Amino acid sequence: MQFQSITGQKETKEQLVQMIQHNRLSHALLFLGKEGSGALQLALAFAQYIVCKPQPAEVDLFAAEPQTNQPQTKENDSCGVCPACKKANELIHPDIHFSYPVITKKPGEKPISTDFIKEWREFIVANPYGNVYDWLQFIGAENKQGNITAHECNDIIRKLNLKSFESEYKILIMWMPEFLGKEGNKLLKLIEEPPPNTLFILVAENEDLILPTILSRTQLVKIPLLTNSEVEVALELNAGVKIEKAQQIAILAEGNYREAMQLLQHADDDWEVMLREWLNAIIRTGPVAQVKWIDETAKLGREKQKQFLKYFIHLLEEAVRLRVMDQPDIGQPTTVNDFASRLNKLCDLGQQEAIINELDKASYYIERNANAKMLFHALSIRLYHIINNKSLILVN
Repeated sequence: MQFQSITGQKETKEQLVQMIQHNRLSHALLFLGKEGSGALQLALAFAQYIVCKPQPAEVDLFAAEPQTNQPQTKENDSCGVCPACKKANELIHPDIHFSYPVITKKPGEKPISTDFIKEWREFIVANPYGNVYDWLQFIGAENKQGNITAHECNDIIRKLNLKSFESEYKILIMWMPEFLGKEGNKLLKLIEEPPPNTLFILVAENEDLILPTILSRTQLVKIPLLTNSEVEVALELNAGVKIEKAQQIAILAEGNYREAMQLLQHADDDWEVMLREWLNAIIRTGPVAQVKWIDETAKLGREKQKQFLKYFIHLLEEAVRLRVMDQPDIGQPTTVNDFASRLNKLCDLGQQEAIINELDKASYYIERNANAKMLFHALSIRLYHIINNKSLILVN
């Protein structure tokens, strides 16, 4: 993967290139970026840039004009055509190793990342901005928890103590070190005193979940979220989305390109109608309508349920902004501004804040396989009390 193929992140790309050019490369780096920021893609491109070996340009002995045997350069990016780049791009370079959460398929097994390398390569191609939930579903985890185990740590130590095959560097890219338990302390000595020309690249979303002993031994590279304009351009160029739709999706995605792609898949879903039916059932039509709505919503997949809740949260945030600024956002579709103004008539600022908190919690539970019928039934009751009774303090 080349830097030029990654959406946005211009300043981060320049920072990484300068690390190499100015010989400021630490032996252990932590790429810290929220979901959808492209942190893993940057790590892959950085590793390819390091192993890249530009080949001398071919010389035509019979050309009319004299040619010089100038090598291809890699000033700001890997060349993309040398054998090392081709192998790195296909995730088969012998000196670039990967570690990521895996599952136990059979009782008593001690799985390591290498056991899932075929699936890993397919996943990166199919879901370049996928998160750990996408990965675990891709390998058929269902309700199993992913882990980076002690057995995996032993395998990392073994591999990185071998001599490099082709490149000057041996590189380990560990994705989601948050899944590394106390067993990760096995790696401390290796990270602190690695063999010559050994590079660790940890790619994480939440530094609070990383072992402090490992965190303290890494150089932090912060990966910011994408801007709305970067998401818009990527949707237009990569997915062929019309500019109006790209703008709407970019606003809802809030810098998360994975979220943008999820929203694109559900672009034809009419969340407004669905939300109107739910609020009417809660406020006016009563339990029978609520049960019908809950039954239909429970049949949707988890991703659709999360997207719907995110849409509702976005409308409430727009309602708060409209209340404070006292003017509609010209960047928003008219329907969004209209619905936001109706929400302001329905509930006050405190009620809106309480509803957002409930929706956030519901989204969290959906990610963790909560029963959809029970969840939306409980959520409907809570919203009824917040809206009708202005009861903001609810029993958890």
